[in-house]
Order: sequence, then structure tokens, then C-alpha cells
Amino acid sequence: MLKKPARAIFLDRDGVINRSPGEGYVRSVKEFFFLPGALPALKRLAGTDFLLIVVSNQGGVSKKLYSRKDLQEITRYMTSAIRRAGGKLHQVFYCTHQLSEGCGCRKPKIGLIRQALKKYPIDLRRSYLIGDHLKDIQLGKAAGCTTLLALSGRTSPAQGRRFAVKPDHVCKDLKAGVRWILARGRSG
Repeated sequence: MLKKPARAIFLDRDGVINRSPGEGYVRSVKEFFFLPGALPALKRLAGTDFLLIVVSNQGGVSKKLYSRKDLQEITRYMTSAIRRAGGKLHQVFYCTHQLSEGCGCRKPKIGLIRQALKKYPIDLRRSYLIGDHLKDIQLGKAAGCTTLLALSGRTSPAQGRRFAVKPDHVCKDLKAGVRWILARGRSG
């Protein structure tokens, strides 16, 4: 018997889970700070049937601003703090390329979601993407997900209203986005 495709929530990292460094990069654990409400929101999702998957551009690696080892340490810190708070991430996918490299995984291209689809049977039409930037919304729309713009990162409400590709919902932060998703009551 075939397993029913899962629902997923794809999450950008910087500006959704942790404080955005703006145009820079989180280069070490010392620079990684969870946003208020992020850990309780992730804990709340732990009791659902959603797969929680981080999809994040981390081009600072290829720019040699921090190493793959630094990125792995940040990821270990993030995932273990989420676990200690009662939450869980199922997977973390990063694009470590620069824009000039023309890879297929750098958002807004859908390579990171394709990587997730190789590992998990996901129904993208019943899935969500939460991000803080136009690239995130473009990725979610290209993949066929319902998109949420979190205003906890780099984008202001005025900037979000000017996006060429409109999000399906705008929320204050991850906590508000999770509340909206769960209130929709989409059955699994």
C-alpha cells in the first residue's frame, strides 16, 4: 500500500526562526539568536503531522565568510535547542552557493524543495512555506505551496505590499504564522 503524501512546512531560517543579520550572515553560534515565539511555535508544530523542513540560502560559505563546519555547528545548536524546547525539525537544506554560481538550489529556484521531495513523499499543494523575503515567496509559489510572509525579518509591511509575487498570508512572525496554519484546519 502506498503511503499518503505528507504535508510540510518549509521554513526559511534567518528572519523566521532566528534574528536576521540583515544583509550579512549568521557566521557562528554566538551570532544565532532565536526570535521571540519561535521555539514555542516549533513545539506546537511537533504535535502535528507536518514535516518541518528548513530551506535557507547560506552563500557566506562559498564567500568564505564562514566555513561548512561553522554552518554545521550553527545547525546542531539550532536543532538541539529546538529539541530541548519540545520541537523537531525533520530536515535542514542549505544552498551554500553564491548567486553568480548559477546553481539550481539557490532560492528562489526550487532545488532545495526538490531535495526534500527526494527524501520525503510531500504533497506540495497541501504544504506551506514561511519566509521573510521575496525570494522565499517566489520559491513557495513556484513549488505550489501556500506562502506566508513573516514580518520578523528583513521585509517591512510596506515592502511586502510591493512584492511582484504576493504571499497568500502576511503574519507578524513564525508564532502567528503557525497559529494561522493550524486555524485553517486542513485535514491530513
